[in-house]
Amino acid sequence: MSEAKEMQDDEREALISIYEGDSAFKQVNSETYQYKYGEEGNKSFLLEICWTANYPNELPSFNLETFYNRNLSRSAKDSIASILNEEAQQWIGCGMTYTLFECLKDKLDELLTDENCNAGDGQQMIIGTTNARVEAEQSNSDSDEEGVANEGKDGKRDAKREHLTKAQKRKQWDRVDSKGNRQRGWNWVDIIKHLSQTGGKPE
Repeated sequence: MSEAKEMQDDEREALISIYEGDSAFKQVNSETYQYKYGEEGNKSFLLEICWTANYPNELPSFNLETFYNRNLSRSAKDSIASILNEEAQQWIGCGMTYTLFECLKDKLDELLTDENCNAGDGQQMIIGTTNARVEAEQSNSDSDEEGVANEGKDGKRDAKREHLTKAQKRKQWDRVDSKGNRQRGWNWVDIIKHLSQTGGKPE
């Protein structure tokens, strides 16, 4: 077995052990590894590192062209590749996959901030800020404005705003403690209030 293959075997075993239980890490095959950064559906991208036959005595290849990164801007990909290449040069001859994955974690906020600052060129690093999400935020904003508009002179909101849906009523009704029992007094009746509404027995 060649020295490179032996080093790869050791590193492969270490990677699987280190990232066990980490859902962001994936071993595609014995030479290809992926790591997902950020919040899926929001600020997120996927890095794929592929070992060459002579790795780690030469640089691995970095793939940012996966379908997951379809909305990742070219400038963002170039920035990430530049960081990886600069870091990898220092580790030639040593297992570096873990180090490369982790170095991007340390720079993730910086990458996202830089990309957001350059948003004026129409390129975004953010993935999946969907139309539905934008519409939901606009809808919430509109409903807040409507609620303010419905405030009366006495500062109280329109009674319509206080109506609960069946699901909300059911949720309140079904509130139980850790043992599955309703809170003490959940079905008590205010007798004085009840009598004041119905009147007492005629004498």
